[in-house]
Amino acid sequence: MKFVIVGYGRVGARTARVLGEEGHEVVTIDNDPDKVRRAEEEGYEAIEGGGADESVLEAAGLEGADALAGLTGDLNVNFAACLVGKHHGCRTVMRIDDDYQEAIYRKYADDVDEIIYPERLGAAGAKTALLGGNFNVVAELTELLQLATITVDESAPAAGSQLTDLDLPKNARVYAHGSGTDPLTIPLPQTRADPGDRVAVLGDSEGLDAVRGLLLDEQGR
Repeated sequence: MKFVIVGYGRVGARTARVLGEEGHEVVTIDNDPDKVRRAEEEGYEAIEGGGADESVLEAAGLEGADALAGLTGDLNVNFAACLVGKHHGCRTVMRIDDDYQEAIYRKYADDVDEIIYPERLGAAGAKTALLGGNFNVVAELTELLQLATITVDESAPAAGSQLTDLDLPKNARVYAHGSGTDPLTIPLPQTRADPGDRVAVLGDSEGLDAVRGLLLDEQGR
């Protein structure tokens, strides 16, 4: 598969490295010449330019890309890159910093496929380590699997159903649920997937696609 990574900082470089190690084609974009040079030295095709510039994104080969990730520290650049990626039929992932409020998250969530919080994930690892747990187990696991949070659409096939009644594939599991702006928690047996709820799922690519088919409407898939 081919992936375009906008931003070759700490998050972008690590993401590119994991994808490259799995044999995927990775193209990186950054407006910092030093980061472009570093990406090239590490074996990736690298383009110097702004991630919000459509001509730069097109030069990265979006027509043939499977997905684009906006992973810079600038929310506006990430969002603009994702919109261009959507226009070209790419799956889109946008980085958003943990200090942004829930209202801002909700503003962008409907326009991209996934939103990630690197700082929150790092904090979760630090807390686990402080409590004596082994967060490396999770890190190793998620290099093979994916974590995704899906907001239930009103017209989704499974909207209003209990999570225990969902016809989930063997390669996907629901591990958390949140109503509205409530924090994600472990779902109870009677918990329903109501419109606007967030459902956190762990699975491989095929499994997550199947869950999206249950929780999103036709337009949102």
